[in-house]
Formats: sequence, C-alpha cells, structure tokens
Amino acid sequence: MTDLTLRRAEPGDAAGLALLGGATFFTAFAHDHPGDALVQHVAAEHSQDYYRKVLADPGAAVWLLETELKTAVGYAMMAAPQVDCATGLDDLELKRLYLLGPWQKGGWGARLVDALEREARARGATRLLLCVYTANLAAQRFYARLGFADTGHGQRFMVGDVAFDDRIWAKPLT
Repeated sequence: MTDLTLRRAEPGDAAGLALLGGATFFTAFAHDHPGDALVQHVAAEHSQDYYRKVLADPGAAVWLLETELKTAVGYAMMAAPQVDCATGLDDLELKRLYLLGPWQKGGWGARLVDALEREARARGATRLLLCVYTANLAAQRFYARLGFADTGHGQRFMVGDVAFDDRIWAKPLT
C-alpha cells in the first residue's frame, strides 16, 4: 500500500465522509446486521447532512487518512460523550473509527486514535470513551492494545429499528 497522509477533516469533506462512512459500516457489519436495518442506519447516520453537521460542530473532530491521490480510506471521529454511564466534563468520546479493508492491520487505526488522543489532551480531556459492539472481538482486542478497558457498562446501539449491544470502554489520558 502507498503511504497515507493524516489530516483534520474540513467542511468540504462531507460528501467523501458520507461515502466512506457508509462503505466501511456496510463492510464491518453486513455479516450480522439485517439488510433493511443496515440501509436505514447508513442512510440516516452516514449522510452528507450528518457529516456537514459534525464538521460544523466546534466540539467535534474528524481525522482522515488519505492516499497520495487525496482519496480518503479511513477516518476517526470524536465528540462530546453520549454514553449510558456517568461522564465528566473533561471526557470525550471516540465516536467512529473505520478504515477500508486494504488499509487495515497496518498501524493506521492506531495513528488515527493517536491523533484524536493528542487533540483530546489539547482540549483538556482526561478520559476518552468509546462504545464497541459486543460481537466485534477484533475491535475489542485492538482497543485493549491501545490502553482502553471495559468500564463494565453497556448500552444499546440502534441500527435502523434493530438493537445491538455495545460495551463502553475508557482510556485515561493523564
């Protein structure tokens, strides 16, 4: 694979993020999420309007990985926490982390998380939270290698009208 560039997403990246977000979500979950629910979720949660709002939110941050040809192949998103457990004023949440298959397992996911952690620390955050699907054991191993740990709290994640169970993980940033 070619070398990638890591950069902060800008408002003009909404269309590309919508396509990348939908493609990576389908790839990650088509094996165990019902088709209609998956389509509903991607249409709502990976639309250009959704990413325009995220990119306009000063409390959110999106980092992109791009090829030499300026094609986004991965991204990570951070914002204020929306989890079913107690949070502090200095907590942030890693909302999304996805890479297209050919760029997985090359250390790029860790670099995306590192970019978010640096920004979170610069904002004064002392803890980074995330939700991970209980059936996604590979993601759980990845996050554990990066220093995240299961908090013991769970929550429901809706994909269309179908509920899935997530676990809430945390990593101290101090």
